Amino acid sequence: MSVDAIGAGASSWRSNKARVSKDHGQPRFLVVGEILRPHGIRGELRMRVLTDNPDRLPNLESVHLGDSVNDANLQEFALNRVRFNKEYALLSLEGCRNRNDAERFRGKIVLIGSDQTAPLQNGQYYLFQLIGMRVIADQTAIGRVKDVLQTGANDVYIVYSDEFGEVLIPAHDETILRIDFDAGIIHMTLPEGLLPTR
Repeated sequence: MSVDAIGAGASSWRSNKARVSKDHGQPRFLVVGEILRPHGIRGELRMRVLTDNPDRLPNLESVHLGDSVNDANLQEFALNRVRFNKEYALLSLEGCRNRNDAERFRGKIVLIGSDQTAPLQNGQYYLFQLIGMRVIADQTAIGRVKDVLQTGANDVYIVYSDEFGEVLIPAHDETILRIDFDAGIIHMTLPEGLLPTR
């Protein structure tokens, strides 16, 4: 009954040299997908999968649909069935019986409650936990993480710096030295020339 979710606003998990401790302000809902369009005539929905663990989707009992993560009017739907077609998930929701029913969900974000997420393994964390953390690189305070982009090859931290403005920092084993959630600090080493000269 759990999914490790990814998506807007950083809500995924990644394995790195991280130390996970206590609650880090976990949001109520995490994104697992986006409805692209109806699939067929029986009310199925084609969903772009935005989770690191799609194999857990069939175990969910319900999902929430809305226009965004912050939608105040999220609607909960019982999940009758999930099957896969290529890289997409096909969802069957309670009460969605035909193509006309399914059409109204086009473009909706699919979320799960944070209580449905997978337990994290040692050394794993959710991307949303990085938002607001300070970045220190080569003993120099750079700024705070504003968001995390997922590029496929590696994540990119969007860091706001009073001195350098917005800085895009590639996040991988060669740049991340240590993530200290207790102190709220990501220790990194930066590629030469990434920061503008002072």
